[in-house]
Amino acid sequence: MSGIAIITGSVSARSKTSALAARIAARLVREGFRVTTIHVRELPAEDLLLGRVDSPALADAARVVAEAAGVVIATPIYKASYTGVLKAFLDLLPQFGLAGKAVLPLATGGTLAHVLAIDYGLRPVLQSLGARHVVAGLFLLDKALRLGEDGLLDIDDELGSKLEEIVKPFIDSVIREGLPLPAREVAA
Repeated sequence: MSGIAIITGSVSARSKTSALAARIAARLVREGFRVTTIHVRELPAEDLLLGRVDSPALADAARVVAEAAGVVIATPIYKASYTGVLKAFLDLLPQFGLAGKAVLPLATGGTLAHVLAIDYGLRPVLQSLGARHVVAGLFLLDKALRLGEDGLLDIDDELGSKLEEIVKPFIDSVIREGLPLPAREVAA
């Protein structure tokens, strides 16, 4: 297994969702994991929409997911659901494309009315793709997130602690399934 795949469903290059994914990636890297991020918006749109799974870019993205022990899905919520670009990518994965994997769903949105989008919209799709364990996800209100000039996510300590709380069970689930502990943790 290659480590952790992070899939972002944001449609814009400078987004709070992408910054959230980068923050989680940095946290996982600090723990010693190898992380590969797939920004679905950067995949060839025509190949994605026409389902050309054999295109080099889509085949490479699918390979990253297939080789990962864990997958983080980060998406903004629009109209009570995850983005269409993320849906298009997930639809192209094999029927059991997440089999044996721990999955951490993250979502951002403008209103608390969308807080259940992870459980009612995204979680069923992840489970139908065979995810071994979809850990408790986290929905974050856009107004609680600040995107700095440097593109990094600026959040308060309470929300930062909440992010730490949800990442820990994900890491534990990935490790339980056999991804080796990072070397510095094995030696401790």
